Order: sequence, then structure tokens, then C-alpha cells
Amino acid sequence: MAALLHLRLNSSLLPSSSSHPSLRRRPCRRLAAPSTRISAKIREIFMPALSSTMTEGKIVSWVKSEGDRLAKGESVVVVESDKADMDVETFYEGYLAAIMVEEGGVAPVGSAIALLAESEDEIPLAKSQASSSSSAVTASPPPAEAPASTTSLQTLAPSPPEASPVAASSSTHPASDGGRIVATPYAKKLAKDLKVDLAGVAGTGPIGRIVAKDVEAAAAAAVASVPSVPSKAVVGSVSAKAPTPLAIELGTVVPFTTMQGAVSKNMVESLSVPTFRVGYTITTNALDDLYKKIKSKGVTMTALLAKATAIALTKHPVVNSSCRDGKSFTYNSSINIAVAVAIDGGLITPVLQDADKVDIYSLSRKWKELVDKARAKQLQPHEYSTGTFTLSNLGMFGVDRFDAILPPGTGAIMAVGASQPTVVAAKDGRIGLQSQMQVNVTADHRVIYGADLAAFLQTLAKIIEEPSDLTL
Repeated sequence: MAALLHLRLNSSLLPSSSSHPSLRRRPCRRLAAPSTRISAKIREIFMPALSSTMTEGKIVSWVKSEGDRLAKGESVVVVESDKADMDVETFYEGYLAAIMVEEGGVAPVGSAIALLAESEDEIPLAKSQASSSSSAVTASPPPAEAPASTTSLQTLAPSPPEASPVAASSSTHPASDGGRIVATPYAKKLAKDLKVDLAGVAGTGPIGRIVAKDVEAAAAAAVASVPSVPSKAVVGSVSAKAPTPLAIELGTVVPFTTMQGAVSKNMVESLSVPTFRVGYTITTNALDDLYKKIKSKGVTMTALLAKATAIALTKHPVVNSSCRDGKSFTYNSSINIAVAVAIDGGLITPVLQDADKVDIYSLSRKWKELVDKARAKQLQPHEYSTGTFTLSNLGMFGVDRFDAILPPGTGAIMAVGASQPTVVAAKDGRIGLQSQMQVNVTADHRVIYGADLAAFLQTLAKIIEEPSDLTL
């Protein structure tokens, strides 16, 4: 659901009666010009808080342009919070008089990003107020190391790989309007995620407007032109991919993105939690065989691991508990498995809710949907902030073992390594070859103890080594 646009009536933007006697408030009275209102109503559109942890937001795209008429409930701007992009709607009617933070700009929560005029006659006044407000910010931008409190609004230019090619060729693009390429907001976000230069995309929408399918076609054409490289098959998430490498200019200082800032804050917060780690080796032959049988039905390895983990947690609820205040802990009523996914510019953990109660086929379909939404930065807060236990899987990259950092507010996170052929001794003394993977669990020692984790891992290993319950 799109967020509602936050607006406020700014009395400082209203002309005073002494300086503008013709605009003095006089109820039930009109001026000589019938189209002129008695009093100007200019509202600030300010950066909304789209999540409990959001302190600033980035303007992804303006759906409306200056001078456009706004109806109640219309989408006006797409804002990037610390985890996702959200369309923001307005609950006021009026005209978008002045945009104060352009696309790519960052503003603190609560600061003005645009002005809304009630009538067309008030647009010039709003523009003049916006110009005077923004000139003070753009005239002397703060240095990169300056604290955020030195300015109420900071505008950052879009990064060169995304903005420069468009600006260079927008004047000749068939879907350009006044030097700007015309594309739907979703098409712009999709182009950013897929690294597609809109300047080279031909739009098939109305009047040459670029739509999502145009971007997808351009991305597919680019992939087809690159020779494929065969990769080694390992147990892991078939939908998880490494972030696309970006061109890096050595020696440059790059500020955190909104998402990177949120990740940094959470990781620092994790340092205050006393944690310990337990490793376990699990044989995956039976799980690999099951995966081969049902892979054609859309089942993913991530869903299988999440399902196995959820079933194990039903028998060890303390491992699914959480401590948030340092004085008590909660036995969570739901088993929501969060799975770490690397995306361009950060990390996010889509949540498979009630994973113990959902069948493996529905769980796989839900996982694919969540990954698609995560890469398009369209996840809603409840889809990434409600996890009770976290999985982090690097097995698809050939990593055999690693430790994960505990996310704040949860009791445990499990790091899953690659399944690899291993020479092992059977109970009868014979030597054989089996596929094994290493899992390491990091847990909150205030709530979960070593014996708790050991018992949980024994149960998990039994489920994976005899996986018939996963398809029930």
C-alpha cells in the first residue's frame, strides 16, 4: 500500500497583511480579479517516515511535474527508505508548485521536499519561496564529513553511471520531454536495478513513454550478448545472486546509501548483544535427491532449508525467541524465517512468514515473489522486518563455512555453507563418499544457551537427512 504524502501549512510562507494588503484575510469578500484568492495557502510537502528506523529518504523519482494538478490520493513521488522504494500519495488537492529536492536528492525525515499551492495564482509565490529556501543550501554545500545537523536539506547529484548517459542524450531521445526522458516511475526503478541506460531504450508506451516491458527487453538483450560461463552446482539459494560489480574509481570517498546506512546502524547495534556460536556438519545426500525430484515444480533450495529450519524450531521454541529490552524475552507465536539477500547497494532480509505452516510449493512461490520485490525495492515493511530467525546462505558461492552477525531483535541466525562431497567413515567402519554442509549458528546468549542450540541442530540435521516431512 502506498504511503500518504505528508503536507503541512507553513505560516512563514504566507504573505503578511502589512506587506501584501491585497491578500489580507477578509471572509466573504473577493478582490477585483475574480480568479485571485483572498489568502494564499501554500503547504510544504515534507519527507515522510516510511519505517520506524528511517531518518532520511532519497527521492527516486517525481511522478508529477511542477505545475501539475494533484487530486486527492494520487501518487506524487517515489521515496527510497532504508529498505525499499514506496509510492507516496497526497491527501490534499492543489498544484505541485515547486520541487525543492530533485530526483536523487536526500532529505531528512520532516524536511520540506516540495511546495503545494492551492491555486494556480499562488504558484509564483511558492516558487519564489522555494528559490530563497534552496539557494541557502546549494550555495554552500556541507563537506562529506560534516554532521547531518549542519543542514536541514542536502541534495546529492545522481551517480555518474546512472545519470550522465541519460543527461547527455536526453535531448535526442524519442521519449524526451524538455530535456528529460519520459518513463514510468516503475520503469525508472527497474532500469536502475537492471543497470539499463534509458537513453538507449525505445519506449512503446503512449507518445513514446518508456514502460517496464521496454526496460526488461533491453536488459534481456544485453544479457544475451554476453557469453555465459558455466558455474559449479552447490547446495544453496538458486535465486540469490551476487550484486552486479560496478565501475569503481579508486581513491574516491563514497557516502553510504540509505540502505547501507541502515545496515551499518543495525550492525553496530548488534555489538551490544552477547553472542556465541555453534557449528554442525549435516549430510545432505537425501536433501539433494529430494531437490532434484521437485525442482521442476518450482521448489527452491532456499525454501527447503527454510522449511526444515521452521519445523525444527517448532520443537525448540527458545531458539525462536527474542530479547529486545535486556530484561525479558518473548516466545514468538509465529515462526517467520528471514533470509538474507544481497542486492545492489546493500542487504535485505525478506521474510517467509509462518514457514512451518506453509507447504513447500507455496513457500517457494512466495520466496520467488519476495526476491523479485526485494530487487525492485518494492518490499513492504512487514515483508522484511518481522523475522524471528534468520538464514544467511553463501553456499552458492562455494563458501564452505562462515559466521553471521546477529540481527537486532532476534535470537539466532544460521550461516549455511556449500554442500561438498566428503570422504567419511560409516558406523560400520567402511569408508564412503557423502555430501556434507557446515552450518554455524550465532545466538543471543542472554536467552539461548549452548545446550539449546545443540539440541536444535541435532533436530535440524535429522530433518535434512530424512527430509520426507518437508513435502507434507
